[in-house]
Amino acid sequence: MSTREPSRWLLILLAAGGGLLTNAAFPDRGWWPLAFLGVAAYFLAVRRDGAWWNALVGFVWGLAFFLPHIQWAQIATDTVPWLALSVLEAVFLALLGAMWTWVRRIGFVGRNLAWQVVTFSVLWVAIEQWRSEFPFGGFPWGRLAFSQVDSLLGRTAWLGGGLLVSLLTAAIGVLLAVFLLESRRLKVFPALCSLATAAVLLGVGLVVPLDVRAETGTLAIGAVQGNVDEPGLGSFANRGVVLQNHVDGTLALLDEVDPGELDVVLWPENGSDLDPQTTPDVAADIDEAASAVGAPILVGAQEFPESGGRYNVSLLWVPGEGVVDRYAKQHPAPFGEYIPMRSFVRIFSDQVDRVTTDMIAGDEVAVIDLPSERLGRTVRLGNVICFEVAYEELVRDAVNAGAELLVVPTNNASFGYSAESTQQLAMSRLRAIETGRATVQISTVGVSGIIAPNGALLQSTELFTPDQLIATLPLRDSLTPAVRAGYWPGWIAGGLSVLLVVAGVTAHVRRAPAASAKGGKGGTKPPAAKKTARR
Repeated sequence: MSTREPSRWLLILLAAGGGLLTNAAFPDRGWWPLAFLGVAAYFLAVRRDGAWWNALVGFVWGLAFFLPHIQWAQIATDTVPWLALSVLEAVFLALLGAMWTWVRRIGFVGRNLAWQVVTFSVLWVAIEQWRSEFPFGGFPWGRLAFSQVDSLLGRTAWLGGGLLVSLLTAAIGVLLAVFLLESRRLKVFPALCSLATAAVLLGVGLVVPLDVRAETGTLAIGAVQGNVDEPGLGSFANRGVVLQNHVDGTLALLDEVDPGELDVVLWPENGSDLDPQTTPDVAADIDEAASAVGAPILVGAQEFPESGGRYNVSLLWVPGEGVVDRYAKQHPAPFGEYIPMRSFVRIFSDQVDRVTTDMIAGDEVAVIDLPSERLGRTVRLGNVICFEVAYEELVRDAVNAGAELLVVPTNNASFGYSAESTQQLAMSRLRAIETGRATVQISTVGVSGIIAPNGALLQSTELFTPDQLIATLPLRDSLTPAVRAGYWPGWIAGGLSVLLVVAGVTAHVRRAPAASAKGGKGGTKPPAAKKTARR
């Protein structure tokens, strides 16, 4: 059988196709099995023995995935920021290609396909972890786990978080690649074993116990999607209209419930873009709506401290009292809510000047204390704002701090009719499974949704329509294995990856002198001599 390495152009095409297939596994399409094929294509595309070449192949895969996956960034900003972010994320996939080249030079990895499945999957999740943290706090968008919320693998988030879901997804993808390789070599038994192992991994979710029962009572919530006048960059040109839309939506809840029946009304991020703490007219409108419905309102707003900058906050407004608790977003989005290295970045795009006031990071855990007369106690809500739902540590910290239910207030108006909102909803569903908490994603324009503790989507809204959601949701205080594990799975994956690469480099360095000596004694011709001989 020929041992020639695959054609370079074929591998480039395979990588590009794999990236596109993987993107189709995510919302809006949501064809989750394609994530396995996308990973398989990546694994097959980095088969040549050259770190720089495999880095290039990985980069192509990354571009093919991220360019369509975050195309909403072009809608919200401009072409240059969208391209820059896509290229940055693709660099991590290039790093994966180079790392894999070194790791498979370890003797037991290079000789054993089972070890290749394990080590490649560990490298994959380590790369996901690193790009979720670096640079500027990272960008977790596009983690494999977010494509699997409707598959059996999504259930395993309860056990090991998104990292375990991504690990299993990557492993199944490599097993499919092994099946193809072994089938091509007419090795029937190993090929069937790889398929059987993939099926077993996919079925692991069936044995994960997902409990949806209330443990500490229930909470009656109303959620208001007020909508805006127009999608895109001009969404908040008239802040007063957006506020009024959410006031009107709150009053519309009274068509379905009586005053006092709800424990809390949830507004989205920027439901009031004006600060009711400093704007009396806004405060009066919110208090009137809260009094009419007979419940506190969790209001998304902006604070502008005298020291400069701004905070993105959720304010708990109690009728007749005003603000009784607040949470300030801990993880503002770089280049969206604040501009790092502003003068340097302006060289490439004047779009940086659209962010006139940089957002300041809050420094408290994402929780809001909600007083409940019906329950006779305070209910702690986990409150992660918009993109923060992508960062599992922020959600986990809130649950460890006592959150019994999760709220994800978000503003998706700037992203138009793109997949950004449904991608975010998939993240919220995964966080519900991971933490065992009922979750409400409430958006200014949609998609908003009510999510059970097992990730099931109970109610949802359409994009750019005013709507209201009402539900009675279970409150829970038990901790899942994923929450208890904390940061350790990510640290272990990262540490193992570094050790594997070091071992691969060391093994290669040790073999090089021996190979040179053997070639010099005539036992084996050096590569150049072999090429000449073939000619």
